[in-house]
Amino acid sequence: MTYIWQHPEWPEFQYNLAGVDDILFVFAEETGHVSGILKGTPDALQVEALIDTLVAEAIKTSAIEGEFLTRQDVVSSIRNNLGIAKKPEPVKDRKAQGAATLMVAARNSYAEPLTEAMLFAWHETILKESKTINIGAWRKDSAPMQVVSGSVGREKVHFEAPPSERVPVEMAQFIEWFNATAPGGAKEITKAPVRSAIAHLYFETIHPFEDGNGRIGRVIAEKALSQTLGRPVMLSLSRKIEAERKKYYQSLETAQKNIDITDWIRYFVQTIVDAQIETRDMLDFTLQKTRFLDRFKDSLNERETKVVQKMLETGPGDFEGGMTAKKYMSIAKTSKATATRDLQHLAEIQCLIASGGGRSTSYQLPFLQNTFE
Repeated sequence: MTYIWQHPEWPEFQYNLAGVDDILFVFAEETGHVSGILKGTPDALQVEALIDTLVAEAIKTSAIEGEFLTRQDVVSSIRNNLGIAKKPEPVKDRKAQGAATLMVAARNSYAEPLTEAMLFAWHETILKESKTINIGAWRKDSAPMQVVSGSVGREKVHFEAPPSERVPVEMAQFIEWFNATAPGGAKEITKAPVRSAIAHLYFETIHPFEDGNGRIGRVIAEKALSQTLGRPVMLSLSRKIEAERKKYYQSLETAQKNIDITDWIRYFVQTIVDAQIETRDMLDFTLQKTRFLDRFKDSLNERETKVVQKMLETGPGDFEGGMTAKKYMSIAKTSKATATRDLQHLAEIQCLIASGGGRSTSYQLPFLQNTFE
């Protein structure tokens, strides 16, 4: 089988943007919508929206690789790295700390040229807890770097990366390409999503590290977006990829076998657009929940405030099954009688909407049901 890196024209990718113009137009529109919302949003809410975005990206980029991080540790680490915590918040999950640190570091350095040292530092950040991976260095193993699925004896090879001895040269060419296609570069690519799509595919095809290639490849995709837009992009690409993981891997596998990457660009640009739409929805939700809390803050006791904030933290539609007396008892650390009384009070003031009856009674935030005015 011939892979894209074995093609005589590698890495001179071929593509036709004629069929992508409509998606690029939607991206420009959505980017404008998000920028407009942010401009009219108070600074405190902008920070909250930024934290929500970075948390989603850190958690989902790790989930794609089969690592499930502690959400609160990710939040605390991001707040620590952004310097907005009054005092450093404790973080127990070191993998969560590494993922969050990478998100903030990459965002803060988005305008800087890509370098080998930067990539090595990113790699060390996310894998410093690993005892078996050669961190902060290109892979050196003589065995083929393959993406494989299936049980032992029935393996299917989806992709094989260039041999390890080629990685230093390949990465030197990639870094040169990345910086040359940046704004003002000799080979500038002016369409941000297109540059992002190519950068991600290019890096993933080289697969330069023993582990962590997917996470760093997605950071590179967002760095390319941010550089070309001229500001840190506000979206979580990994959240969208994780939601449709099978489609992502199928698209990547197909693209890595053909020097014409038009279909890949169309797929990846659409993924970016979908992620941008999710960001707009998230910003709307952030504004809604802030207005919601402002309306009820003087009517809630300490327990009720804690529970409502917990429901809001999970995002729209993510608090599965709604709030119940049992969940309330766990979150508020209180008795069943107190939980029942508090929930009835929250329903009376229309802070929560009750559904069902008896032991199956559950409560939802009203504006998540489009009933809050």
